[in-house]
Amino acid sequence: MAYKISPDICVACGSCQSVCPSGAISEGDAYSIDPNVCIGCGACADACPMGAISAEE
Repeated sequence: MAYKISPDICVACGSCQSVCPSGAISEGDAYSIDPNVCIGCGACADACPMGAISAEE
């Protein structure tokens, strides 16, 4: 299961990108997760101080 970042909540702090073991997170105005690279570990969601990351359903 891949994760997604809500661009309305993301403040682009970089906390998620630094913990992603697969390199699935890209930088921008708001960060984004490539679902084809995401391994579904959830490390990014745990690291996000804003609660902007959730599992895709």
